[in-house]
Amino acid sequence: MSNTTLQIRTVKVTRYVTPLREGGSVPAIVEADDGFLYVLKFRGAGQGVKALIAEMIGGEIARTVGLSILEIVFATIDEAFGRTEPDEEIQDLLKASVGLNLALHYLSGSITFDPAVTTINTTLASKIVWLDCLLINMDLTVRNTNMLWWHKELWLIDHGAALYFHHNWQNIAAQAMKPFVLIKDHVLLPQATELDAVDEAFRLVLTKERIRSIVNLIPEEWLATDTFFETPDLHRQPYIKFLETRLANTIIFVKEAQHAATAII
Repeated sequence: MSNTTLQIRTVKVTRYVTPLREGGSVPAIVEADDGFLYVLKFRGAGQGVKALIAEMIGGEIARTVGLSILEIVFATIDEAFGRTEPDEEIQDLLKASVGLNLALHYLSGSITFDPAVTTINTTLASKIVWLDCLLINMDLTVRNTNMLWWHKELWLIDHGAALYFHHNWQNIAAQAMKPFVLIKDHVLLPQATELDAVDEAFRLVLTKERIRSIVNLIPEEWLATDTFFETPDLHRQPYIKFLETRLANTIIFVKEAQHAATAII
């Protein structure tokens, strides 16, 4: 579990390689000025920068508790990028995404995790289920697992649908106290039999200081798109409040997950 200083690199996108059309927001494989390939998630797609904020916060929390998460980078797109793109839909997406986006390292040769082929041990399953309860991440189901299998290891790649409270800024504390009922559809729930032990361990690691450090990574450029808040710092506060409240009351979502697992059996 990482205790290192938090920082995220910034790269410049230099080449659009190919779209990943299985994703609802049409992410793409791109090349950056550091020579590496990344899966780019566009600010101009779907839920906009809110999805990028959820992706960044979820990914860095996952990294903090020791789960396998690809390096997250900020990725800039300039106005000239994509002008020669022949696909009008993609060109519009690129134009709408000028500025700071988010990307994850591309794992060449990875495959989508298939629970029918690979069985995950109970400790790892419990860690991932606990994390998705914390983040209210609704996007890891049997139909769409949103995880990759690479070099005999399970990698988390998608938290963009998490933290959906930020689509409605009312009653943040009340939203943080709600059980996560959609956990019943989680692909790893049947194997998540060690939630109590994981809960105890993760609450020790996810301190208030760590949560604030992660939330402070959100670029002001993204926060400025929501005019509900007067300043970026005020915009960060609901994320901190939500996560701190949820971490202080983990028994609510742990019991919900355990109950849902029992119902499956």
